[in-house]
Amino acid sequence: MSNGSQKPPPSLGVTSAVSLAGPKPLDLKQTEDLVECLRGHGMFDTEEGKQHRLLVLGRLNELMKRWIVQVSMEKDKSEQEANEVGGKIFTFGSYRLGVHGKGADIDTLLVAPRHIERSDFFTSFMDMLLKEKGVQNVRAIQDAFVPVIKLEFETIEMDLLFSRLALAVIPSNLTLLDISLLRNLDEKSVRSLNGCRVTDTILNLVPNKDSFRTALRAIKVWAKRRGVYSNALGYLGGVSWSMLVARTCQLYPNAVGSTIVHKFFFVFAKWEWPTPVLLRNLDEDIDLGLPVWDPRINPSDRYHLMPIITPAYPQQNSTFNVTVSTRTVMCKEFKRGLDVCTSIALGRKTWEDLFEPLNFFSLYRHYIVICAGASSADQLLKWSGLVESKIRILVSKLEVSGSIELAHVYPNSYGPLPSDSSQFLSRWFIGLEFKKTPGGVNITLTYEIQAFTNAVMKSTALLSSPELRDGTEIEVHHVKRRELANYLPTSLLPSKRKRSLPGPGETPSPIIHTKRPRKDDEESVPQSKRAKENETSEIVLEQQSVESQMQQSFESQIASAISQSAESSSSSSSVEMSLPPPSQGQPPVRENPSVEVMDGEHATELTIDPSPNSSKDSGIAELGADSTDLVKSHSHKVVDSEAELSDAGLHSAAAVPQAIKKTIRLKLNKS
Repeated sequence: MSNGSQKPPPSLGVTSAVSLAGPKPLDLKQTEDLVECLRGHGMFDTEEGKQHRLLVLGRLNELMKRWIVQVSMEKDKSEQEANEVGGKIFTFGSYRLGVHGKGADIDTLLVAPRHIERSDFFTSFMDMLLKEKGVQNVRAIQDAFVPVIKLEFETIEMDLLFSRLALAVIPSNLTLLDISLLRNLDEKSVRSLNGCRVTDTILNLVPNKDSFRTALRAIKVWAKRRGVYSNALGYLGGVSWSMLVARTCQLYPNAVGSTIVHKFFFVFAKWEWPTPVLLRNLDEDIDLGLPVWDPRINPSDRYHLMPIITPAYPQQNSTFNVTVSTRTVMCKEFKRGLDVCTSIALGRKTWEDLFEPLNFFSLYRHYIVICAGASSADQLLKWSGLVESKIRILVSKLEVSGSIELAHVYPNSYGPLPSDSSQFLSRWFIGLEFKKTPGGVNITLTYEIQAFTNAVMKSTALLSSPELRDGTEIEVHHVKRRELANYLPTSLLPSKRKRSLPGPGETPSPIIHTKRPRKDDEESVPQSKRAKENETSEIVLEQQSVESQMQQSFESQIASAISQSAESSSSSSSVEMSLPPPSQGQPPVRENPSVEVMDGEHATELTIDPSPNSSKDSGIAELGADSTDLVKSHSHKVVDSEAELSDAGLHSAAAVPQAIKKTIRLKLNKS
């Protein structure tokens, strides 16, 4: 057949491909560089590691067979029947996709015949796991959306799901893509099966598996190091990232790994959410009575912010935990990734620049710290998992409070410091960006914090776990950036920039004094001095560029205060120091950009009102605080009533004694 009569490869997905172009020599070279970079990040398992995983899966399979035989005989099956009913272990997730790295966990599914019940899985099989040599840290989460047993088997972390099929015998050659297997199953079994079905369907819909795996490894490293990898906290989990990469592969079916990574950021930096991401069309001709994502039928589906739809029936939105803030954070990271990849293509940056860790603790001036404490390591493992699963509730509450522009939750949790009284602690951090509004606004976070603590303390998981009721506690603090040293090791704190302040009689910083000499005076300035002044001016300009959102000159602040109407229409506003007007005959002195604390404890309320001591249009922010650091709620006491809030001193700003308040002077400037 001649080249002119050859047909292009069939397109995969809901649209045709954007480009069928193959790789160029530069693309191949960049892919080799990317693979080497990924090896340095441990994204490829060793041969010894692969063999070890196979041995562990083999032991788990033998344990499962013994358990099914034992339970079958307890349910009046003969020994021969018990040995013939069968059962099977399936893998899914990163291991099944072939993108697992060193130390990665293994997602597994245990499929059993119809006479084996879920209650057997969480009782007798869990007992067998606890007695098995090499198995440790076994914990069951029965009330999860997908019930799971978590464990470590010979140092390998595993998530073990269970599904009972409506079959008397499980054949050894069973595959899970047959839709008829879903008939007469309960919803939990369908959800458990969905992980394997989605993984296999993704692999079947990808045109080039090698390019897909290389790109997915890169995106996983990027997402984890940039703090956007966590389904529980409102970001995307592994299956969602894999679907986005798979969709990119469908659009560029002949591209190599490095090109897929670049196109990934190109596509989703410009994606118009909430337009859904689909790998295939919805199954409209299948009706097994199972809930399917379809905003035309289900009104609640219309409110999903970032829908990424699983390709296997029943199609579901894998990102229903995404909030306004987490979507905003991810969209910013998409745009940054596109900029870095463009620079990589031009030879200006390397892949390590794409994977540069997020410097989260230098981004915001205000943070919320969530502390989960327990009395033992085993109790902390369960308690921290419960608290983490509810943090997105706090983020959602903060978003609708009306005073917070962004609530940026960081997926990483941190343990205790040597100075902590208890060594069984986990801490999470949320960066806060307040809305900039003219005039005065009162901000109190008491309701949002209380709703979060109630969600934790009244959750079904806690009520059904007596071992978590005693010895556990949860605390929520509001802190400023410079107070993070009380909660984090020094290595994670933002570095303090050294500044040379003018001494008595010396000329203040040139950032403030930008007046140029008169033209007739320039000739009298020595050449060396003029060169030095030019060098100083370049340094000043560079500092002004880097600190444009944190420090403005005195003249710019005054101009911004005068142009209030123009400021209110600007979208790129920032909170800056409010510099007082200079005294007569004295030059203005450059202030330290860190907020000055006058007195008091941690803040629960932020009040922004015009100050009589500053210019007419400037704003003063006052943080009034209770000495209890917002909320300190133990497992034995949950504040429910308005009277209890008042007794706790958290009812209003008027209830907070003036002696324990602290004042921060801020100015709202619009760039």
